[in-house]
Formats: sequence, structure tokens, C-alpha cells
Amino acid sequence: MNIHPVPFKAMGGLYEQDDVDAAMRVISSAATPEGTFFPLPEETDFQNAFAQHEGAKHAVAVNSCGTGLDLCMMVLGIGPGDEVITTPLTFVCSATCAAARGAKVVFADIDQATMNLHPEKVRAKITDRTRAIIPVHYTGLACDLDAFDEISRETGIPIIYDAAHMPGGLYEGKPVGGRGKASCYSFQSNKNMTTLGEGGAVTTDDPDFAEQVRQRKTFGYVYGPTLRVVTVGFNYRMTKPQYAVGLTQLAKLDRVVAERRERMLKMNDLLSDIDEIIRPVGHGPNHASHMYAVRLDTDKVGCSEADLRKHLQETYQVGTSKCYPLAWSWEAFEKIDYDKSDCPIAEKACEQVFQLPIFPDTPYEDLEYVAWALREAIAALK
Repeated sequence: MNIHPVPFKAMGGLYEQDDVDAAMRVISSAATPEGTFFPLPEETDFQNAFAQHEGAKHAVAVNSCGTGLDLCMMVLGIGPGDEVITTPLTFVCSATCAAARGAKVVFADIDQATMNLHPEKVRAKITDRTRAIIPVHYTGLACDLDAFDEISRETGIPIIYDAAHMPGGLYEGKPVGGRGKASCYSFQSNKNMTTLGEGGAVTTDDPDFAEQVRQRKTFGYVYGPTLRVVTVGFNYRMTKPQYAVGLTQLAKLDRVVAERRERMLKMNDLLSDIDEIIRPVGHGPNHASHMYAVRLDTDKVGCSEADLRKHLQETYQVGTSKCYPLAWSWEAFEKIDYDKSDCPIAEKACEQVFQLPIFPDTPYEDLEYVAWALREAIAALK
């Protein structure tokens, strides 16, 4: 095959003319003598549309999934002396949102096949100080929601889902936004939908929880005949152009997910004869298909995934990404109280896992090229 670049792109979804037009309408209106970026009718429109799409009764838009998780910890009253259980195979904010409130972060191991947080491993880590559990829908594959619901019913511990990878995904044919106490979504640049680079939402079926999140995301405001400040809050809002673009992005989300899923299923077929590559599971009609994360079976080869990724880039111009280093491997955890015991599956998976460059507009010939490059690279490194 002809060697050519297949980069790992920064944009995960599709930005098209309707998104540009939506942002420009808001900016053009604000550029008039009477213009302003307030009020925000687009906020209400977007929140209602997102809640409906994700199967929740309420959605509160925020400026990132991380701030959504922060707000959930605040509303739950998480603080010093408390423990919060999450997965080590995640972006750091799934853990640091608890640490920021003074709580101890407790890591539980993952499922070997799905790489999602394992419910029974979570059970083993629950103590009388456990105040929340944060599973992550890793790569867009839903966690075992029924098992986590059962844990919550038995123990009373609230489940806050990190759904950063999950916009457009399903569990047994249904959206996940109303499950658990809440779900926190991301609209950052590399996600399936993005609101001008950053953004997020908290969804829930609990009206009181939604109201408390809403107050804290806007300085503790309660709007009415007179403006009241009823609690300590912050400015975690999105902007008027972001809400406008959020509506156009949401309108195409199902198409984006379908395009990504189709390409990931094709890649599964293309890699079926490479024994050294462990293909991801679950890329069917429920998967949000945010990432295509493969594992290099390091027991079968004499190189690391880092060696393979370097060879793919330098020899074949194929870009990849590492999602993720183990959460506790970052320097910040030198100052954080945490428990990383009994997570051998996550530690092994992290040594193996990396992400291939598959996007909603990736040409199919590039998929064939990437599969060929993987096969050639593994043969050379063995």
C-alpha cells in the first residue's frame, strides 16, 4: 500500500455549515447597537432537547463534564472523611472531582472484556464511609446499569455516571441519562458532539437534584420576581453561541454515532486475523462508538504498545492516542488520598490499550490502510 498520513484528529464529531450559521446568528445579533449575549432562551431549548434525547426528565447544561461531576459532588455533600469509588481507567476528573472535596478516592478494578468498572469489584471496596460511586461508560459502551442500580438499592449509595463518552449511546435499547442519581456528559472537542470546544450537561430524573445543580452552576442564583442567592455557587455556564451550536450538534448526533459505529464494525472485521490485537467488544446498536480502543496482546509480542504506536507514526504516518494512563499515575495523586489496591486487570489493560484514528468521516480506504499498517508493524516488531 502507499504510505500516507492518517492523523488522529482533534475533532471527534462533524462541524458543518449549519453549526457555523447557528454561531454566526448569535454573534451577529450581539454585534448590533442593542446587542447582548443575554438572555439565554437557547439554554432552555438545548437543555430540554438534550434531556429528551438522553432519556432523562431534567438536564442542566454546564461548561464541561468535569464541572458537572464537581457539582454532583457538591450537591451530595461529599467532603473529608468520605470515600468515592471509581475506575482507574479514565480521565482524571472522574477521580479528582472527589479529591477536590477532600474525599478519599477508592479505585476498583474493571471487567476484562468491557474495560468498564466491575460491579462486584466495587462491592468489595464499599465501606461505611462510601458516599458515591462513579462508573464510566468507557469508549461509549454502557456499564452494567442493572448491577449498579442493585448496589445502590441495597446500600443507599448514589451512582453518578461519568457519561463523557456516552452522548447518543444506549443500554438495552434505551438512553441512559435517567439512570442512577445523575449522569455527566461532555461536549469537548474530541467527543461525538461538541459545543465550540467545551461544554457538558448533568442529567437526572430527580427534580430536586437538578435544581441544586442548577443553582450551584450559576452563583447560587434562584430566578424569580427578585433574584436570590441561596447557596455558594460558581459560574459553570455555557455561552449563548455554545447553546445555539449545541442544538445543531444534537440534531446530527445520531448520524455521527451511526457513521462512527459503521466504521468501527468494519475495523473489527479488518483486524479479525491479527491475533496480537484484542479487539473491543460491544460495537453494536447500543454503543455510542466514541472511541475505538484496541489492546496489544503483550504476552504474544516482544514490544510495548508505546513501541507499536511509535512505529505506526514514524513508519506508516498513522496517528493513535493513549486513552488513558491509569488515573493514579499523574503527579497530582502524590498529594491525593487514594486506594489503588487490587486492580490488576486495569493495570494490565493500561499497558495494552490505545486508540485508533476512526472518525465519522474517515474514508474506508484509510481503515484498510490502518489495518494493513498494524499488521506490518507488529510483524516488524516481533
